[in-house]
Amino acid sequence: MPIPESAVLSRAETAPAGLLSPRFDDLGVRLHDGGGTLRVWSAHASSIDLVIFDRDDLDWVVETVALSRADGDIWSAFSAELRPGTHYAIQVDGPQGPGNTFNPSTLLIDPYTRGLASNGFRGWRSVVVAGDFDWGGVSKPLIPLDRTVLYEGHVKGMTKRHPEIPPALHGTYAGLAHPAMIEHFTALGITSIELLPVHQFATEPRLLELGLTNYWGYNTVGFFAPHAAWATEASRRQGPEAVLREFKGMVKLLHEAGLEVILDVVYNHTSEAELGGPRSSFRGIDNRSYYRQHANGAYIDVTGCGNSVDTATDAASRLVLDSLRYWANDVQVDGFRFDLATTLGRDGDHVFTPEHPLLRAIIDDPALSQVKKIAEPWDVGMGGWQTGSFGPGWMEWNDRYRDRVRNFWLSDVDYGRRAATAPVGVGGFATRLAGSSNTFSAERGPLASVNFVTAHDGFTLHDLVSYDVKHNAANGEHNRDGADTNRSFNHGAEGETDDPLILATRRRAMRNLLGTLLLSAGVPMITAGDEFGRTQHGNNNAYCHDSALTWLPWEHAPWQEDLFAHVQRLLSLRAENPALRPSRFARDDQETPSASVMDWYDERGEMMSGARWADPTHRTLQYLATSTPELEAPNRTLLVVHGNERGVTVHLPAVDGVARYRSVWSSEDEHPSPEVTTHEPGSSVELGPTSMRLFVADPA
Repeated sequence: MPIPESAVLSRAETAPAGLLSPRFDDLGVRLHDGGGTLRVWSAHASSIDLVIFDRDDLDWVVETVALSRADGDIWSAFSAELRPGTHYAIQVDGPQGPGNTFNPSTLLIDPYTRGLASNGFRGWRSVVVAGDFDWGGVSKPLIPLDRTVLYEGHVKGMTKRHPEIPPALHGTYAGLAHPAMIEHFTALGITSIELLPVHQFATEPRLLELGLTNYWGYNTVGFFAPHAAWATEASRRQGPEAVLREFKGMVKLLHEAGLEVILDVVYNHTSEAELGGPRSSFRGIDNRSYYRQHANGAYIDVTGCGNSVDTATDAASRLVLDSLRYWANDVQVDGFRFDLATTLGRDGDHVFTPEHPLLRAIIDDPALSQVKKIAEPWDVGMGGWQTGSFGPGWMEWNDRYRDRVRNFWLSDVDYGRRAATAPVGVGGFATRLAGSSNTFSAERGPLASVNFVTAHDGFTLHDLVSYDVKHNAANGEHNRDGADTNRSFNHGAEGETDDPLILATRRRAMRNLLGTLLLSAGVPMITAGDEFGRTQHGNNNAYCHDSALTWLPWEHAPWQEDLFAHVQRLLSLRAENPALRPSRFARDDQETPSASVMDWYDERGEMMSGARWADPTHRTLQYLATSTPELEAPNRTLLVVHGNERGVTVHLPAVDGVARYRSVWSSEDEHPSPEVTTHEPGSSVELGPTSMRLFVADPA
């Protein structure tokens, strides 16, 4: 949601001057007077040269220009050869010693370059891009947070096998905006497409040696250029300007359809890896300033990827901020999901603080006020797990939600089969269902929680109910990679089976997981393909597979079409019932606008007692949500949850003001039932094993 102007002004007054200093303005190439000026920041360099290449022979240098140093460690030079389409690099010299890795013979990328071209094993070249594009008056959809439904997917994987998309557009930005994909997105009911990394990235040498590739893209080369491989062949042949134009065209068409574009951005580390790895940009420009390290030059790696960008320095933080501004305004994307966001919030002592200058600047910046900001609130360093710790204005991936929901529907049920009862009651599950108020402050509310059950990283929904353990041998690491604790349950057979009872139970488990996700308070995120039960055959870390293992299949069995119909129904019900999507937490002492008052009943229709919350033998809950809307009509819903494998008789609560309950969805149905049955308050309904049922309460 937009940050109130008063909040922007009051906090901007205390914004760190260093990060926002005008000395960092206009870094990179700016076109003017028939050429361009290149500006580069380096505090420790002794000289910087601009190297310009022939447009046809990228090994042929046509001009070398020395950059001049000015106040603020800014180096600059003008060249008439810096025109759209020009390939260029920089060479940087400087002192030797701990923390410095200068080599004046290395050709380096301009960190602010809008275009990149690979020169094979010789490395990368920056490319001057004009960026002209006609948006035709199309504006951002600006979906309110309470109506936002995220759909996380991979540009190539979503379209590579789609039969209605022309082969030339398979796996491309243009393919993602094809009418067939837009029809899928809008028919499903999602609002915002969260794309795995699209900044230009590279595959690690280790994977290349294994004959694999970095498919997910968490290995950034440049923070301003779109990944060229996801553009059409025609755009790639024309060069970076055409690649960027295709990306913008995708954004424009998705916006015309009312769909938002969220980017998964990786500012926490770069593709330069550990010391001794590639020297493509930061490492050669000012290693000491751009990467976290000890006094002796050894890297402090809190990302697990070999290096960590040091956002305790003004230059590194400003580069992140400028990259965000570019994508949000020049490219018109609608938001960002920050990979390993805890790393970005570490200070000069490498300790996380929610008041980190960069984190505050991202929230306070008027140029970013309209975009969604989603933190992955952890990294692998000391104190790295920070779920719930980011400040107002931030949304966060809620791993506590993921784990509790998986436990309730999967590992608890598995435990119950072996021990006659589940290990815990329904209390913790209810907290997550109601918006995780024990994790997010009242100031931030339930919409700070991005609820998810699966993501790109981990089992797919199908595999979560079909495998007890990971099967990652194809990754080349002897099954050592990927999470070992998945809270999954195969329901009686590992992987594929033709047992009809096991298959039916798995399908119901998927419906329960999706039902919980899409009916919980908070912002739901669906992983692409889960809406029709896509499998990765037990691989829970398929980052290195650009193949049919990771591409979405578009030919579906009847049970997959049924699952898709359930997601459609659930998203439709979420949109229609504001009680399911509160913006604030309710309070006992006053009416809170845009909150939902939540009352909890047991299977007898009686208010939940303290003992019932914790009793593992009673895992049946009735959740009555009453909206207190500001912009919509009042609304009440009743969600009945039954979390063990014995059926139960449920007495619907007799509540003042409720005339009847209309049954609108049940996880017991293989296909959503078109029939809406009505039930009197106090009447009984039968629920089968491990199931859910949603009612809308009609007023008396």
